[in-house]
Amino acid sequence: MPQSKTKSKKGASGMGNIRKVTKTTKGKEYTYYEARYTEGFDPGTGKQIQRSITGKTQKEVSQKLKAALAAIDSGTYKAPCKMSVGDWLDIWVSEYLKNVKPLTVQNYTKQVNKHLKPALGATKLESLDAHTIQKFYNSLTASGLAPKTVKNIHGVLHSALQQAIANDYIRHNPTEACKLPKVVKPEIKPLEPDEIARLLQVAEKDDYCNLFIVAMFTGMRQGELLGLPWECVDFETGIITVKQQLQCIDGDYFLETPKNGKKRTILPAPIVMDTLSKELQKQQAEKALAGDLWNNHCNLVFTDALGKNLVRRTVVKHFKKIIQRAEISDDARFHDLRHSFAVTSLYAGDDIKTVQTNLGHATAQFTLDTYGHVTQKMRQDSANRMQHFYEQLSK
Repeated sequence: MPQSKTKSKKGASGMGNIRKVTKTTKGKEYTYYEARYTEGFDPGTGKQIQRSITGKTQKEVSQKLKAALAAIDSGTYKAPCKMSVGDWLDIWVSEYLKNVKPLTVQNYTKQVNKHLKPALGATKLESLDAHTIQKFYNSLTASGLAPKTVKNIHGVLHSALQQAIANDYIRHNPTEACKLPKVVKPEIKPLEPDEIARLLQVAEKDDYCNLFIVAMFTGMRQGELLGLPWECVDFETGIITVKQQLQCIDGDYFLETPKNGKKRTILPAPIVMDTLSKELQKQQAEKALAGDLWNNHCNLVFTDALGKNLVRRTVVKHFKKIIQRAEISDDARFHDLRHSFAVTSLYAGDDIKTVQTNLGHATAQFTLDTYGHVTQKMRQDSANRMQHFYEQLSK
């Protein structure tokens, strides 16, 4: 059993008694200093609320005690938070993410359980400092995690600690002082015009041909396409309203608002409405064949032969087969159809604001950042045209 003995010493500046405590655990003796003070009175019982301060030296405890008593006198005192980082992260996930999208909650929970709690969970919330967090981030980088992943983990911890500040559990966010590894954005790889032509030609023989055409000429995200309902397709005006996306968690599919939470409208090229008209005819024929087995309760545009929503991995599987047959790089992704639409729009002369609106980006600046290399080439082309104009004037 651990044994302890205490010896009281007069604290510095007449600040009361500071005890020197010596404990023996498993035959090893260690010493620390402790001081107690009265925080106030319990409103229910009227009894004093006693707090203790500990430290390695008498000077350290004396300084902490002075600060606590001064805060009590000035009315700025805040009781020490006894929660651990792990305790707070569990509370934050369960109580403060109620209005966050389910897929985001799943991602946050994964980061908390896989990275944050194992490394920082045992640390007292009030004791968590920037240096400890920086060492944690550095260890993640050293283990081979991508800078973007480290940044995402940082974002989760930062948000949780911001809420802890709002709850008055801590005074500042120690993540603010940390340095993150530089994130290099991967180069986007839009399809070249000849690749698009080959893809569309090969896709004509695929069951998901209409889906790929609409993707290529609207720039809609995969989830937005798979969650598109017929009531959002206006054949009279030629307008598509994007108000939801199809998401999946653990095999369960559900409809959610778009990525930035806002609906948008798209006025696409006539080929899109022609293609959607063909998809409607195709779906009506499949419905007639399916009879009572038909089940399209969400009235989705793109479904299987029984009216059920399409599965993401199946769509990707079809896409991979098409790009192989079209002799396009195996690195091409379904999402590159969205990039291809954006780049084609910019080259065609669409302004950034129009492209931003069509893609559903939160800001035009994000669109500029994403497709900066394209706009740079457009500026160079503009300069070349102006030079050509000047040279014609000189003749």
